[in-house]
Amino acid sequence: MPLLQVLRPTLPILIGTSLMLTLSMGLRQSLGIFMQPLTHDIGISVSDFTLAIAIQNLAWGFLQPLAGALAVRFGFRAIMVAGAAAYIAGLALTATAHGLVNVVIGSGLLIGVSLACTAAAIAMSVAARAVPTTVRSTVLGLVSGAGSLGALLSAPIGQTLNAGYGWRVGLASFVVLAIAMIPAAWFAGRIDAIPLPKPSRDDIGDNSAGAAVGLAFGNASFVVMTCAYFVCGMQLVFLTTHLPSYLAICGMDPMLSAQTLGMIGGFNVLGSIFFGWAGQRWNKLALLGGIYIFRSIALAWYFALPPTPASTLLFGAIMGFLWMGVGPLVAGAVAEMFGLKWQAMIQGLAFMSHQLGSFLGAFGGGLLYDSFGSYTMAWQIGVALGLAGGIIQVAFALIRPSEPPILRTA
Repeated sequence: MPLLQVLRPTLPILIGTSLMLTLSMGLRQSLGIFMQPLTHDIGISVSDFTLAIAIQNLAWGFLQPLAGALAVRFGFRAIMVAGAAAYIAGLALTATAHGLVNVVIGSGLLIGVSLACTAAAIAMSVAARAVPTTVRSTVLGLVSGAGSLGALLSAPIGQTLNAGYGWRVGLASFVVLAIAMIPAAWFAGRIDAIPLPKPSRDDIGDNSAGAAVGLAFGNASFVVMTCAYFVCGMQLVFLTTHLPSYLAICGMDPMLSAQTLGMIGGFNVLGSIFFGWAGQRWNKLALLGGIYIFRSIALAWYFALPPTPASTLLFGAIMGFLWMGVGPLVAGAVAEMFGLKWQAMIQGLAFMSHQLGSFLGAFGGGLLYDSFGSYTMAWQIGVALGLAGGIIQVAFALIRPSEPPILRTA
């Protein structure tokens, strides 16, 4: 049966989910555009700004399991709409900031809370529940790919308005874009009316939240995936936060950072679709490890040489292809190991590790820059940890393929 025919009954849900995800991720990934003018204008340091981004990532990561558990109790629509409202408030507070406190609360805490309710874990759980198992990984790749388009829209708009009218106007345009998340979340919330499929023998849906957490951390494949996920967050948030600043230090055209983020967003689409398709056919956890290894090689190549416009755009294309491809692989692996009911919560548990890495990538990168006056030490640490995590993930996935959890019976 053609894929479109299979998906037609749930297309409004999938489109709403994709739009919510693309705005949620695209706006967040483009905040680094405003770092230099914002810090200079309101008199804070680079490490102050990156502290806000680090808090955002910690709030996102540690609230993600809670958001997933609350979605089981109250429904996805309530959680997603509340998250969209928090995103609008966070951007508005940052756009009107005159000191560090507003930046930390707006770009840090409020956007972090919103991302826990609107970004990948929730969106992937909605998409996984809306489609049959036979096309799940492919659809997760398509939704993840659609969710990658946000940077193509937000980065050029933000940079153009930032250059012409100032960073406050650029952030105000992000507020306007974020308003569209509310109707998108409302349509995606139709998933609440679709019943869960009949659980399989290995499904943990009949367990309580606490029991599901225990089963997840008792699964060796999940634990290794979670630990390696740390590397993913560290590398990606280092780039989204510090690449615009790095290019400015190197004397590159300010528009190049927006073009590179847009390039990342464009190739994100291709990479997400490819890895969604590949995850339907090959070992998802081994593919994850391969992504971390090739990302690390690309980082080493780019930062070891003086940047040029051509090398920067090529780097953006490579990293974009390897960027959001982790989304359908992690979501698909969690759904296979643990079922759908607690997917968002368990994926959130893995995501906590990702966000600890994000904290290190954002705040640690800022501290190393303030301490040494360059990003050399930061990218070298990122490459070393990325190679180690990727190799361990691939080796474990091939030696010990993922297994369903061992269910405890009375």
